[in-house]
Amino acid sequence: MATGGRRVTCCCAAVLLAAALLLSAPEATEAYDSLDPNGNITIKWDVMHWTPDGYVAVVTMHNYEQFRHIGAPGWRLGWTWAEQEVIWSMAGAQATEQGDCSRFKGNIPHSCKKDPVVVDLLPGTPYNMQIANCCKGGVMSTFTQDPANAASSFQLSVGLAGTTTEAVKLPKNFTLRNPGPGYTCGRAIVGKPSVFFTADGRRATRAFMTWKVTCTYSQFLAQKVPSCCVSLSSSYNSTAVNCPTCSCGCPNPNGTDCVKKGSPHLGSATGGPGKWSGQPLVECTWHMCPVRINWHVKQNYRDYWRVKITITNFNFRMNYTEWNLVVQHPNFDNITQLFGLNYKPLTPFGGGISKQTFAPFFKKKIKNEHSSLLSLSLM
Repeated sequence: MATGGRRVTCCCAAVLLAAALLLSAPEATEAYDSLDPNGNITIKWDVMHWTPDGYVAVVTMHNYEQFRHIGAPGWRLGWTWAEQEVIWSMAGAQATEQGDCSRFKGNIPHSCKKDPVVVDLLPGTPYNMQIANCCKGGVMSTFTQDPANAASSFQLSVGLAGTTTEAVKLPKNFTLRNPGPGYTCGRAIVGKPSVFFTADGRRATRAFMTWKVTCTYSQFLAQKVPSCCVSLSSSYNSTAVNCPTCSCGCPNPNGTDCVKKGSPHLGSATGGPGKWSGQPLVECTWHMCPVRINWHVKQNYRDYWRVKITITNFNFRMNYTEWNLVVQHPNFDNITQLFGLNYKPLTPFGGGISKQTFAPFFKKKIKNEHSSLLSLSLM
């Protein structure tokens, strides 16, 4: 491995690619992740029973991605109704807008929006507003890391809809944000009704109707410019090696695309309703990246070499929690020691590929201008 001040940039969201990857966009319009080609988030709608003017459904999202979880402030799920459906009530989640319900007298729906957007409820929600797998603030892990927290559910009562399997019109134009862009969702497909077992396993019931939507992720759709940079250094460097200038874009001469640390305007720019846009608000630096990663070779002997990785957050809008770092390197099948992290090798294209993908999993938080240190030794 070369040492010195060689530096590269990467395009990732708290995700590092330490080796250059030649990527080509797929012909299909669906998103694609080269390191997790089969990963997806599956959204399942189960119609549990009929009502006088519609149905009650339980919606469950399963995160089948290997390393990309959904962090705070959580997922946002949207769709467009096929007809004039409304949401009478919800449990485990809420629509962000009620919309125009002026045509209703007396009983007012929870949401009359043609294209509602739904968010998870927060921890501590009263029990009478909860269902299983809800109320985590939209945070969802992956089945690879934490299967118990890799699903999120909510219940909704839909009105002005069909009351038979033949009359129900499927929602369309599904969108999923995590909380920013990057996901592309396919159309709803009716499948075999889900089967549910009682706690003792002696009785099975099934949904009246089930349809599924699959959403896949692409970093190229998430952001047009890189969202992190990487610098490579070794013990021979006299000073810390920084990322190249303009790694994630160049500073605006007027300084309107970044905020200086300690600025009196920082609080108003990051807090308050409607301030979250999914886009980072970065500190003014030469590299202009939300995240900086330094790969530092501390020791390089004949039998082994040791690396220290430093991750620094320059994004004022995000404290990265439960974050992952993904690195591809041919020597990651010979790791001998790890300090400050947990990991699991990933083989996105099968076990026959010699180059291993290394995926550390963390239970840490990085606040703005704070760093996380970890170390590993390899043969």
